[in-house]
Amino acid sequence: MSVRLLPLLCLGVSSLVFFGQTSIPKPDNVPDTCPVTKPSEKPLVPPYPYPSVPYPGGSWFGTDRLWIAGPPMVWSGLPHYTPNDPTFRQKMQWWRQGYSPRTEPVPKLKVTGRRLDAQSPPLLAEVSNVTGPRPSMMVGMNFPTLGCWEITGRYENDELTFVVWVAK
Repeated sequence: MSVRLLPLLCLGVSSLVFFGQTSIPKPDNVPDTCPVTKPSEKPLVPPYPYPSVPYPGGSWFGTDRLWIAGPPMVWSGLPHYTPNDPTFRQKMQWWRQGYSPRTEPVPKLKVTGRRLDAQSPPLLAEVSNVTGPRPSMMVGMNFPTLGCWEITGRYENDELTFVVWVAK
């Protein structure tokens, strides 16, 4: 370490001790009161023809009837849908065995969300389809506020619920 950096390091450490902090909190730290969904010990392996993992190092979450690319469930830096829209926008794909955009151009998937840690208007969600060799349903979600959100997707008799932390 450079001798020139030593005084700066000492100043930083002494200010943390002076103010009683042992670490610098990150803005996207999840409070203990938000039960974010964690990866399963036994990750879902979706039915054929879907790959065993959604992307390198990732995992699936859900059931063999309705699933998403799984945790991490901390979303930060979400953009606004339009410059004048105050909501925070996230898009994610959902998969269902047997779903076909040819026979169902408007997916039957309904996605709702509610904030768990404070009062808030509900999540607004819109669903469209994604074509290709492994069709899916794309969900655009608009969060009216930051915080702890429970999201539920329903497709006919199948349901999938998870919790996310939406941060700055």
